[in-house]
Amino acid sequence: MKSKESRKSIGLLVQKFVCSILLIFLVGCGTSGSLHHKPITKGYDSIAPRVEKISPEKFISGNNFLIKNKQQLWELYVEGDPLQIGLTTGALEDSLLKKQEKVFFSKIEEIVPSKSKQKLLRKILTWYNRKLYLNVPEEYKTEIYGLSQYTSHDYDFIAPRYLRTLYLHGAHDIGHAMQDLMLVGCSSFAAWGDKSADGKLILGRNFDFYAGDDFAKDKVIAFIRPDKGNAFMTVTWAGMIGAVSGMNDKGLTVTINAGKSKIPLIAKTPISILTREILQYASTIDEAVAIAKKRQVFVSEAIMVGSAKDGKAALIEVSPKNFGVYEVPNSADQLLCSNHFQSEPYKNDKRNNDAIKNSHSKYRFDKLTEDFNRNPKINPEIAASILRDTKSLEGGLPLGYGNEKALNQLLAHHGVIFQPNDLKVWVSANPYQLGEFVCYDLHAIFGKERNSKFVSTLAANSLNIAQDPFANSEAFKKYEQYRIEDRKMDGFLENESGMTEEFARNYQSLNPDLWIVHYKVGQYYFGKKEYAKAKPHFEMALTKEITTLPAKEHAQEYLKKINKKLKK
Repeated sequence: MKSKESRKSIGLLVQKFVCSILLIFLVGCGTSGSLHHKPITKGYDSIAPRVEKISPEKFISGNNFLIKNKQQLWELYVEGDPLQIGLTTGALEDSLLKKQEKVFFSKIEEIVPSKSKQKLLRKILTWYNRKLYLNVPEEYKTEIYGLSQYTSHDYDFIAPRYLRTLYLHGAHDIGHAMQDLMLVGCSSFAAWGDKSADGKLILGRNFDFYAGDDFAKDKVIAFIRPDKGNAFMTVTWAGMIGAVSGMNDKGLTVTINAGKSKIPLIAKTPISILTREILQYASTIDEAVAIAKKRQVFVSEAIMVGSAKDGKAALIEVSPKNFGVYEVPNSADQLLCSNHFQSEPYKNDKRNNDAIKNSHSKYRFDKLTEDFNRNPKINPEIAASILRDTKSLEGGLPLGYGNEKALNQLLAHHGVIFQPNDLKVWVSANPYQLGEFVCYDLHAIFGKERNSKFVSTLAANSLNIAQDPFANSEAFKKYEQYRIEDRKMDGFLENESGMTEEFARNYQSLNPDLWIVHYKVGQYYFGKKEYAKAKPHFEMALTKEITTLPAKEHAQEYLKKINKKLKK
């Protein structure tokens, strides 16, 4: 979904990243420790689990199981010590794990098709992750090792299975570091006291981490009962033991929102591993803060922590060189978060202030504020409606579908709603946040024994939130068709040929309020030096809500150049 100009920007960033790494290579940073590192397995249960396949959508192993529910969400339940959790998760997810790995690495091969560049990328990957193993708690390395025993050998040329699986836990952080490259734009909120319908804490979030349509097809709702610490649930994908959205059985929740980061030059503690540790070992905001302070991270991230015991939520804002905690005044009963920091330590942070000025973060924050002002009492249904909101600010220009300024950008991996006091969580089914929000009750899930053979779902379906009618609308069908045509449009821009006027008209008619459909057609004609044809498309783009200030300035610059050309 990126223009040729955007792809050039990515290329320049990657070149800068590679040059920085090669420079450090010259001063001799060793990778031997990382390559020869072995996780601790002694003292753990190393017996390979036996999995019984009941059907293509149900697998069991003792008390553990993986099942696919009627909403097409995978539900995973696993218990035991770190090694056993890893082995059992890998054994149950086996085919799903291999499928997800293929999706991920095929995407890399698509981006970097050259074999010589892939070889260089492997060397960079090894160097870049040389300190990762020193920044991941031992028990999680053991769990990752167990999981890795079920990954494919097809990608051993990238790295051995264990190291490759460990490296993948930092991929989310790199995506966040490259947030300007359209990988992320998460929004989250919390309400309690007078702002909540029942006076108790409620939280919602959209996880807008996009790594392709296939990546989001097989969502996993994981319920983990470790032998130490809290039992917890996370919304995840096969091969991921970290937490991007989750809640434990003490009523503590975590969600993560990217902050503005440099492209990091060395991996430290992945954010999802830090939040997994918080879920497993914290029951209050103070305990979560203490855990966060122990770890060195390599990107900037806001961790929203909701706590049933505290009756409120707070933001832990972490970055490689700074740390802040943001709590609203006692008179306020709501906390909103997009992709910029709000705590005092970041008030004069140049990168954070740049994100507020130039990105779409402030717009979405203002939209959250507007939706909260419009809804004085937040309940799960209202929370879902906010997460599904595709509209602009009142009085704003039309957004079009898929605009990154929308709370619902129509590309989210998942939306999720938490009620920590009642230990209830709702997770969105496909498509995006529009499908049914499926309810899970952690009291019921972790509070009783069950015979895995007779489990059909862990969901409390009577409490589900219905699918958004927009999912069955003509407008949504057009949006999905637009996404197909948009990829074709990118091909025309890449090849500088192939687009017809008929294609351009149809492409724009599918999503007419989205600025990029006009901008890209203008780009195409500009590249062909057909300036008179390009001009009205840039003019139309500028009547729409353009995602970022730099993007708007690019459109204005195109128009300025066109007017000069036409005057000659």
